[in-house]
Amino acid sequence: MLSTVNDDSSSSAFSDCNSDRSGEFPTASWESRRRLLVACTDDCIRQMVLNLESSSIEDRKQATMEIRLLAKNKQENRLKIARAGAIKPLISLISSADLELQEYAVTAVLNLSLCDENKEVMASSGAVRPLVGALERGTPTAKENAACALVRLSQREEQKVAIGRAGAIPALVRLLEGGGVRGKKDAATALYSLCLAGENRARAVRAGAVRALVELMAELRLGVAEKAAYVASVVVMSAEGREAVVEEGGIPVLVEMVEVGTQRQKEIAVGVLLQICQESVVYRLMVSREGAIPPLVSFSHSHANKKAEKLIELLRQPRSANVTCRTSQISA
Repeated sequence: MLSTVNDDSSSSAFSDCNSDRSGEFPTASWESRRRLLVACTDDCIRQMVLNLESSSIEDRKQATMEIRLLAKNKQENRLKIARAGAIKPLISLISSADLELQEYAVTAVLNLSLCDENKEVMASSGAVRPLVGALERGTPTAKENAACALVRLSQREEQKVAIGRAGAIPALVRLLEGGGVRGKKDAATALYSLCLAGENRARAVRAGAVRALVELMAELRLGVAEKAAYVASVVVMSAEGREAVVEEGGIPVLVEMVEVGTQRQKEIAVGVLLQICQESVVYRLMVSREGAIPPLVSFSHSHANKKAEKLIELLRQPRSANVTCRTSQISA
């Protein structure tokens, strides 16, 4: 039996994919923002929603920016905006050829998705494919916020599968490879959520996610290594994921993380190595030859980590142990 992911232990690594972190109203004064937040009435919100479908692109942009701001921090506003009918026109604006308007719409949808009641409406209104389109072709901010919005919409198993089938995973892998630090973190967060669904793990492997994850895990100082390791801990729940991690040179990277990483990085790396080794003598030999046992013993003694103790026990078993080796595994 393979180890399972502890959602509670991983929640802290993915707790920051919430409302957008970009600035609003770049040419407006702080006073105008304050007045909007304080004085906006139900009639004001209804007018904003009407303006989402205006013939004027500037009116649509202004309305989308205002909705984005109103929805950012206040739950009551998220409900009011959705009940005023904003969700469907906002979803349609995500496909706008105007990249600035697209970015505003994606961000407004992200902020509205912080209300659980709105997530169901968004999913049923067809938000997934436009968000995947923004993830593929949008501005850097649109890509980041589209990734976060997809996380918000991926709470249920069937939604994770639907998002995977809509083509999100290759786009997320590209963001993981080529985005800034913020984009890489958002992509990792989304991949983690989506790969909790079994069929998406295969998609991630085919899309080249494992190579990107191993490269990020090797950069311990970038602040993305922990998130990448969490994603790897889900990917290696499948045989093809374990094979890909080994083929992409993941074992020495994981052993190094156990040696010199933070306590949390060490815990995650130990869990990933345990999953890799549980059903394979060949992989155990590879891990042992990387010098994993001394840092595992040190970590186990200092933190009483049960997974480390179990992994040490596996690595010390005689090579003739009665464990089935898959024919596709790499020879030592």
